[in-house]
Amino acid sequence: MTTFDDRERAFEAKFARDEEMAFRITARRNRLVGEWAAAKMNLTPAETDAYAKAVVQADFEEAGDEDVVRKLLGDLTAAGIDIDDSAIRKALDEHTIEARRQLIGPE
Repeated sequence: MTTFDDRERAFEAKFARDEEMAFRITARRNRLVGEWAAAKMNLTPAETDAYAKAVVQADFEEAGDEDVVRKLLGDLTAAGIDIDDSAIRKALDEHTIEARRQLIGPE
């Protein structure tokens, strides 16, 4: 075993941990933004929980945030909430910060 092999394994392990943490932050962000949208739609606690899970699931449709934005925009608009794409993206940004804080603490 060489030092190079050890370094390579360490970098691979760090990359895997970083990717897992990024996934967890995104999932937590989606849950938080789902709860935010549910509050705007005046959903019950049980409906809020189900809706937040549905927002997390929506993120698996395609890469990036477009699937989540599309779901939130469609659901909020259908509920009669006057909101636009930029307000949803702002909420995503704010909830990303909160999700990161919850999972890894303040930076």
